[in-house]
Amino acid sequence: MKFIIKSTTFALLLAASVAVFGQEEKVNKELTVNIGADLVSSYVWRGMYQAGASFQPTFNLSAYGFTLGAWGSSDFSVSFKEIDLYLLYDYKGFRVGISDYWYTGEGESYYKHATGEHNFEASLGYTLPGKYPLSLDVYTLFFGNDDKDEEGKQFYSTYISATYPFTVSKLDCEVGLRVTPYKSMYSDKFDIVGISAKATKKLQFSTDYSLPVFVELLLSPAQDNAFVIFGMQF
Repeated sequence: MKFIIKSTTFALLLAASVAVFGQEEKVNKELTVNIGADLVSSYVWRGMYQAGASFQPTFNLSAYGFTLGAWGSSDFSVSFKEIDLYLLYDYKGFRVGISDYWYTGEGESYYKHATGEHNFEASLGYTLPGKYPLSLDVYTLFFGNDDKDEEGKQFYSTYISATYPFTVSKLDCEVGLRVTPYKSMYSDKFDIVGISAKATKKLQFSTDYSLPVFVELLLSPAQDNAFVIFGMQF
């Protein structure tokens, strides 16, 4: 049964990718460059605590619906270091992508797979159009340092996310539910990886500059843990 579920996940990812890339639309051909950074009180990835207060810069290039980018995270003691590279394609709310996660830390080899511990992941997502922009995303690790069972077979760890944004009292809010459908690196069974509620407020310093700050409540039943995270977005 587990093999059938995993095979179905990959089939859906492949079918949706073909459907998306096979369609035509007028896309923005102009190359755009974006940079930014978050400062967070703690770094939690998919319900799992990674590090304390961290700085998380990002850089990407976009054109023709494609986005090529890099994202990083480092805590202030430099005991944790992460570098993620990704390629995404967006078409009318559909998203397909591939990511390379590396989070072994300072002092380890980034280039050698055996010590660098890269993890490669495919993703598929869709945001409903109109007044109710619910977003659904599926992420599956297909190669690299994924967890393995007793026989040494890869779990193909899968993470499913549903998020919904809304506005209350001039605050940009979002609620989310994340699950893993079977035994994976996130849990040893079907489990709730995260239940979240987030609110963002823009601090207006001038007509040209504002600083978004946010607070997020994150419950992780799979890890038997909970977090309240504060962050600033530059």
